[in-house]
Amino acid sequence: MAKPIVIGCDNAAVELKNILKGVLAQMNIPYEDVGVDSETDSSLYPKVAERVCETIIASGYQKEGIILCGTGIGMAMTANKFPGIFAAVCHDSFSAERARLSNNGNVICMGARVIGPELAKKILREWLALEYVPGGSSQPKVDSMRSIDAASRR
Repeated sequence: MAKPIVIGCDNAAVELKNILKGVLAQMNIPYEDVGVDSETDSSLYPKVAERVCETIIASGYQKEGIILCGTGIGMAMTANKFPGIFAAVCHDSFSAERARLSNNGNVICMGARVIGPELAKKILREWLALEYVPGGSSQPKVDSMRSIDAASRR
């Protein structure tokens, strides 16, 4: 069962965000939209990523995130600065699968200028349908990532 989602974007990805909110609604996945809502909104994408990540952290990591911008890269780079956030840019199904199953990622980032809406919907559906299973061959790598994350916060 997918966790509730926090979704945000910059002005380059408003249209894609609205399309993906439709996917969430179709899948009956609750979501919170933290903006932006207009292509004329000049809010900086790091501030949007910050809102998404802070909301996830405040939920005790009971929520996951979708962050969108022109490329997804800046959003992922910003999101990964927050403790316990493991964000990946996913522009294909294999990357989304591995972000979830191998890396226990809790935030997916996509670029509206890189992929089209149909591919983004497909990738999102696949990511949401997958769940990390602790104890597998990826567990030592996930543990190591989390240990590095914790150590960097000291």
